[in-house]
Amino acid sequence: MKILVTDPVADAGIARLRDAGHEVETAYEVADEELLAAVADANALIVRSGTEVTEAVFEAAEDLVIVGRAGIGVDNIDIDAATDHGVIVANAPEGNVRAAAEHSVAMAFAAARSIPQAHARLKAGEWAKGDYLGTEVNGKTLGVVGLGRVGQEVAKRLGSLGMDIVAFDPYIGEERAEQIGAELVDLEDCLARADFLTVHTPLTPETENMIAEDELATMGGGYLINCARGGVVDEDALAGAVESGTLDGAAVDVFADEPVAPDNPLLAVEDIVVTPHLGASTEAAQEYVATSIADQILAAFADEPVVNALNAPSVDKSAFPRIRPYIDLAETAGKVAAQVFDDRVSEVTVSYEGDIAEEDVDLVTASALKGVFEPLEWQVNAVNAQKIAEERGIDVTERKSRQTEDFQSLITVTVSDGEESVGVCGTLFAGDDPRIVRIDGFRVDAIPHGQMLVARNYDRPGVIGFIGTVLGDNDINIAGMFNARETRGGEALTVYNLDQPVSDEVRATLLADERLIDVKNITLNGE
Repeated sequence: MKILVTDPVADAGIARLRDAGHEVETAYEVADEELLAAVADANALIVRSGTEVTEAVFEAAEDLVIVGRAGIGVDNIDIDAATDHGVIVANAPEGNVRAAAEHSVAMAFAAARSIPQAHARLKAGEWAKGDYLGTEVNGKTLGVVGLGRVGQEVAKRLGSLGMDIVAFDPYIGEERAEQIGAELVDLEDCLARADFLTVHTPLTPETENMIAEDELATMGGGYLINCARGGVVDEDALAGAVESGTLDGAAVDVFADEPVAPDNPLLAVEDIVVTPHLGASTEAAQEYVATSIADQILAAFADEPVVNALNAPSVDKSAFPRIRPYIDLAETAGKVAAQVFDDRVSEVTVSYEGDIAEEDVDLVTASALKGVFEPLEWQVNAVNAQKIAEERGIDVTERKSRQTEDFQSLITVTVSDGEESVGVCGTLFAGDDPRIVRIDGFRVDAIPHGQMLVARNYDRPGVIGFIGTVLGDNDINIAGMFNARETRGGEALTVYNLDQPVSDEVRATLLADERLIDVKNITLNGE
């Protein structure tokens, strides 16, 4: 497999990929058409914040499996386009958390004690001891906008230094906030109460310039620290607020446009401390994110869960061995259901019974949808299966029950057009031997593999012999057969494993017999 790296990452990550036998190409200065040409034959792409991964990139890279962001922020990656093209987007959030949190704390102290300004004047030969009167953090209030991983770590560190913590984050529960000693409040209250305000939100259309002139005026003094994303804080407004004395100072590590332009207003204000996006720039952080992304790329290549996938179902590594056999089983049941139904699908229900119902099955459900949609010749994988369902107006329902009648675990994939439906049930024998055990209510014991024929007929003498004769006359060998019936003389269903596919002509010959109700070809495992 080929991996393209377009932003510098630690050598440890690249070495891990090469040691696994993959080709790694670095191209740190490519953009626009050069980027499209470079990525055309890549199976994986590793970036940081410098590369814009647009829809054009995904259109150019037909073999792309995964885009790995060596860091946290993914606002430079078009995740919707990635999902449309079935490409996983993953990041490495944990590696940067500690480094970013420590830098935020350092920037708070630098702003509050005028450390860079005093340093510069002393280096220039001035003993300006009387010009700087600092602010202590003890007894002050820290406002945290965005109580995610980094925000929580900053709150813990500054909370331990005697600060009271208030936080604005509409996506976190009060219980979690209380665990780290933070009081959840609305944004206006957070701004009004903060002596120090630290920002830790991603850049989205909702957060762009969320802290502007009015919000800075609400603070009425104090210090603002932004080590999250440029563009969340209005730079012109912040420069004006510090210069006018509305704020006492600020510290900024990120900018709306990077590298920052020389005429950026933040650079001209004495009481604004600036650094060139150093939040994640520690040796430990860079090595961690590089190896983390490498591991996730290797997992994606091996069809294993990608632990930090942002647009695909993922599962904890410890749980994966328990659900792994059911991923293929669910896909197979979906394929069989779609091909037996052979009609417009408007509803898909995936049901879990027994032990499997206790597990995290998002990845299994995505695989079931993949199985349903593949026979319809849609370009689908576990990444985009749910989105395809939404776009096509297909209702997807997931059901769980700890109770099951006959099996330790049972998965049922049911497809429907709103009126008629077909359900296919699968289980595992001896832990990893997949079987189809029910088709449309008929109890069978079918081995799902290769070419299969599902025949529904009236339970009459000679029907199975007739089917066998027609197949034999056309040089189609039967490898296995599984028969079931509703009642004696009623309807029956037989599943045949075949060595060759059944042609339309052979199928027409079978259906010409009045004892046959329906005959469906089933193709599995790409055969």
